[in-house]
Amino acid sequence: MRGTWWTRSRKAGAAYVVLGLFAALRWGLLAAHGGDSRFTLSDDYSGAALPLPSKLTALILGLIAATAGAALLSGRFNHRFGVLSGVAVVAIVLAFLCWQVNGNVMPIGSTVALSILAALPLVFGSLAGVLCERSGVINVAIEGQFLTGAFLRALVGTITGSPWIGLIAAIAGGVIIASLLAVLAIKYLVDQVVLGVLLNLLALGVTSFLYSQLMQRDSASYNTPPLLPKWTVPGLSGIPVLGPALFTGNILLYLAIALVIGVHVALFHTRWGLRTRAVGEHPTAADTVGINVLRVRYRNVLIGGAVAGLGGAYFTIGNTGSFSKGMTVGTGFIALAALIFGRWSPVGAMLAALLFGFTTQIANFLGVIVSPIPSQFLGMLPYAATILAVAGFVGRVRAPGADGKPYVKG
Repeated sequence: MRGTWWTRSRKAGAAYVVLGLFAALRWGLLAAHGGDSRFTLSDDYSGAALPLPSKLTALILGLIAATAGAALLSGRFNHRFGVLSGVAVVAIVLAFLCWQVNGNVMPIGSTVALSILAALPLVFGSLAGVLCERSGVINVAIEGQFLTGAFLRALVGTITGSPWIGLIAAIAGGVIIASLLAVLAIKYLVDQVVLGVLLNLLALGVTSFLYSQLMQRDSASYNTPPLLPKWTVPGLSGIPVLGPALFTGNILLYLAIALVIGVHVALFHTRWGLRTRAVGEHPTAADTVGINVLRVRYRNVLIGGAVAGLGGAYFTIGNTGSFSKGMTVGTGFIALAALIFGRWSPVGAMLAALLFGFTTQIANFLGVIVSPIPSQFLGMLPYAATILAVAGFVGRVRAPGADGKPYVKG
């Protein structure tokens, strides 16, 4: 009886009630300072700011979150679980920001733009995972594809002096690691998780060695790649907040948007997508109707590697413009978490990537305004948010039926 009554909806509701009351009390009534939190839609601190009384706003938002949680706890609004959860989470996040921004100004425009930039490699990485795992191949090697793509983009881009040839080299780098994954996992039936880890270590070792032998000794000749030009979409770039974030950037930004839309449409509305999903769910049944299972898996893994290579290019375009050892710092594994959080869906994976990008930027912003929260905890914030999202808010997820299972034709 208890298992039937204590549903996932009620568990979430209880959590929202506790967090909402905590926000109302700690960040509202009992907050140390009672100044204003100011938010501006501009890209800097010079725009007109909207002042909000920190304590009162945090109190109201906390009570809104607690009310949404109480509605879920009652069991009468299970059909509104997504909406009420969204209201509760947004209210708690905004209450936290009011408490932290108190006495400062937070530029919403630049926060959104930087959040999208931080999410870009995750979007590419999670899309690569979607392409592979929807056809039944686990891609743990996204980190290695990122590293190889970043390295070749910097090396080839510097040697040729062309950012476009460097971008093509990044794609080739992702395909190289994907080719090893495809051959060893599909043909030789190597355990896909173990293989992915080994390929990550291989990419880290090779790129670190070549960095030491080439780039570190002569950075000017091998590690000063030209940057991609920025493009602005006339008219659309002037939209407040979203305009500068979505319509002013280099080609990687526009490719990410196009790929999310393209992969979603292709996966769920084309013959190729139907074949891919059939192979990922039940390869034996797909084989019996004439679908070449191994060919579909090879093709999807290679396409996924090319997409991950684009994500690797970001690290030597969007960050410093040069390569350094292990510069991806585990981003490929966060892309895997985004893939699971997004339930193996291109749009869901993109939203999960944006969540990580947003929490990363919030942590950076709080570090700039000298938040009372220790810097070590701020550094943990994006990863903790990802863990909580995957473990707590997503609930039980179901991977494609044949994901990670090798196929041997009878």
